[in-house]
Amino acid sequence: MGLPVRDDQRHTYADYLRWPEDERYELIDGIAYAMAPAPGRRHQEIVVEMLRQVADALEGHPCRVYVAPFDVRLPRGHEADERIDTVVQPDLSVICDEAKLDERGCRGAPDWVIEVISPSTASHDQVKKRDVYERAGVTELWLVHPGDGIVSVYTLQSGQYGKPRILELAGNLAATVLPGVEIDWGRALR
Repeated sequence: MGLPVRDDQRHTYADYLRWPEDERYELIDGIAYAMAPAPGRRHQEIVVEMLRQVADALEGHPCRVYVAPFDVRLPRGHEADERIDTVVQPDLSVICDEAKLDERGCRGAPDWVIEVISPSTASHDQVKKRDVYERAGVTELWLVHPGDGIVSVYTLQSGQYGKPRILELAGNLAATVLPGVEIDWGRALR
């Protein structure tokens, strides 16, 4: 089951900025998808621990890690912000190019995105958002499936993800895009 859409109109970031703050949406190709209700406690614990580990590993490094809600605007070219039709809020995003960061969030592809899959957002995250991340040029994408005890790791090569590496949520897993940064699943899943 997909997430509900706001309406049948095409929207841009200019529209998105005018919506009430208590209504959260992501825009994908101009379609406004309602954000799922607040994630469960377990989801949040996993995200917070991964954030802690990544932030600690990036201490003194030029890359920065951000946690949702954090707008990532994904333009198709050089269009003005207000004309962008894709804005997502990854659970975690790591951006190494400071020029992509501004007060509104990030404009352009993060280097690394981590999405923790919840049952209510599984198809949205694994299909629609995965395709958007690939098209935008996100170098590394992790889809963490706590219920299944696995992570799907996508690495961009020649503009495409190809088959993911499917790994158990056990031991440590290093980010390909950021040598020396890894997640200790024993800590993240306790």
